[in-house]
Amino acid sequence: MSAVDPRQELAARLGLSDAPRPSFTSPDALVSALAQHDYLASPEIGAITYLADRLAKPVLVEGPAGTGKTALAKAVADATGARLIRLQCYEGLDESKALYEWNYRKQLLRIQAASDDEASWDRLEGDIFSPDFLLTRPLLEAIRSTEPVVLLIDEIDRVELETEALLLEILSEYQVSIPELGTVKATQIPMVFLTSNATRELSEALKRRCLYLFVDYPSVQRERDIILQRVPGITSVLAQHVASVVYALRSMDLKKSPSVSETLDWARTLVILGKEELDDDFVVSTLHILLKHQSDIAKATRELRRTNGA
Repeated sequence: MSAVDPRQELAARLGLSDAPRPSFTSPDALVSALAQHDYLASPEIGAITYLADRLAKPVLVEGPAGTGKTALAKAVADATGARLIRLQCYEGLDESKALYEWNYRKQLLRIQAASDDEASWDRLEGDIFSPDFLLTRPLLEAIRSTEPVVLLIDEIDRVELETEALLLEILSEYQVSIPELGTVKATQIPMVFLTSNATRELSEALKRRCLYLFVDYPSVQRERDIILQRVPGITSVLAQHVASVVYALRSMDLKKSPSVSETLDWARTLVILGKEELDDDFVVSTLHILLKHQSDIAKATRELRRTNGA
């Protein structure tokens, strides 16, 4: 008896056509595919993302800022050849920016163009509240797309609970209710990533609909590998030293630990300056590339000099 494919089963239940998308044969194959697009995924990232694709479940990705949560969605889109649609969340985001809004200017022009003896208002109303006058926003755009889509809902923790509730219909039924048009159903099931910096607790209803993935800062070894892959011209020895210094900084009680992108900026700086090894004075003189608060720079300077006996 053949196993039931959860994605096809969900598509059939919702009456959707499951648009074909290159699939991964295993978590290891997914990790390898992402590596070809400059994303070094841990085994846990590979396993959860693989299962999300097979189960047609969104992935809620939490972790500190700058750990590659957004980059994961982009890498998956690149690896699968899917279109990336991004909804950047912020305080005050509402459905007119997330789902849809009507093109009021176009509607007004249509009304003004109508003559007094033209059709009744009912007919005109049916005209101006048609799909031709609808402006799609990222969520509606993602489910209406006829091509494979990776939907990235970035920093979901920045919106209010009311706005978060707008997502529940999308993530459970892959449809949007528009009062003037009725229910707009998806044409295919997008792969969905929601990222959160955990600045507030998300609702249990939202969490239930997602697989959960926590992306922490990489280990020294993994960050060294990321540096070697992303910074041309850097030596293995220097990449190891850079990763070790950054690891030490993250162990300090700082306002903002350096992100992976800041690590890469620092590593590229070293290559540009022709550095082949690091000394304490140079590390201290370039801390502003890694740290963005003066109090953090001062604290890191004291800690590094004390650790190294200066």
